[in-house]
This record gives sequence, structure tokens and C-alpha cells, in this order.
Amino acid sequence: MLLLVGLGNPGPKYSGNRHNIGFMAIDRIASAHGFGPWRTRFQSDVAEGAIGGVKALAMKPRTYMNESGRAVVEASRFYKIGLPDIVALHDELDLAPGKLRVKTGGGNAGHNGLRSITAHIGNDYRRVRLGIGHPGRDAVLAYVLNDFGKSEMAWVDALTDAVAIAADLLAAGEDNSFQNKVHLRMEAAGFGEVGRLGQQT
Repeated sequence: MLLLVGLGNPGPKYSGNRHNIGFMAIDRIASAHGFGPWRTRFQSDVAEGAIGGVKALAMKPRTYMNESGRAVVEASRFYKIGLPDIVALHDELDLAPGKLRVKTGGGNAGHNGLRSITAHIGNDYRRVRLGIGHPGRDAVLAYVLNDFGKSEMAWVDALTDAVAIAADLLAAGEDNSFQNKVHLRMEAAGFGEVGRLGQQT
């Protein structure tokens, strides 16, 4: 089984925040692939389904970002899911808006959600890094905990749609192909240069 973990904060107050783009991507994946209804389990909202024939659990922890690992370890132990089959989708300050990178392990770059997961299960899980751009060191907290601006929503929608459409490659472990397909779809949607244009709010 594949465990797909969107990182974010629960509740309507945070639903449009840049920090919640992981939740947005998970919602699109579950919808696009016909996952079952959302229910509360493992200190999370979870939905079950299949992507390209691979059984998958979509998870949005309700523990708040800084304690995401509590939910992940609970689900991974219950289903005996190894680190290669755990994928965290999260906001990434160090990528331009609309860009995406996939990696396994590595540093957590100050991301408290990743730090919590690493503390509970180890570091060698997969990460889908969803670029939101960097506002400058002194403005990070306000930036990530504010909503995407209206002018940003077009690329946010395009990116989360592209992730959902290409998710079969992610489920198959073909991370490079998944990354390339997302980039091609973003270019086709007219967002190849979103890194220079997407930070207006």
C-alpha cells in the first residue's frame, strides 16, 4: 500500500494558506482517482482508493503541521508500510511558485512537518516538493500562513491538477517520469514561466 500524506493545518482558517498546498494536492488526487469518502482515522482525515492499480491511503493529518509525524507513524505501523511507499506532499519555499521536485530523504530545510515525520519514522521517505516561492527570511511565517492571492490560484489549480493526473507514475515509483509529466503539463497550461510571475498576491 502507498501512503500519500498531504501536509497542512486542519480547519477552514487555514484551508487557503500557502502552507496547505499539500492538502490541496491530496484532495485533487483523491477526487481524480475516485477514492472512497473521507473519514477520521489515525488522527487524520483519510480516504482509501487505488492509483494505477496500486492501493493507496490519502491522509491529511489533523495534528497540525508541527506534529504530522504522529499521524504518519500510526498509519504506517497499522498497514506495515515501509519508507519507500510513504510520500509526503508539501509546500517548498526554496522552489519557484508552480515548480515541483521529487526526492527521497535529504534535509528538511526548516519545514516543521517534515521534521516531525523524520523524527517518528526516519528520513528516507519520498517527498513531493510543491514550490510556493520565498518571500525573504524575515517574512516566512506570515507568508506561509496567509492565503494564496487571487492571481496565484490559476497556477495552484494547474499544479494540483497536474499532480493528480500524473499520480499513477508516482504510485508506480517512477518519480522522475512523474516530475517530468507534471512539468510538461504546466508548460502546456501556460505556466512554464510561473516562477517569475506567480508571487503576486
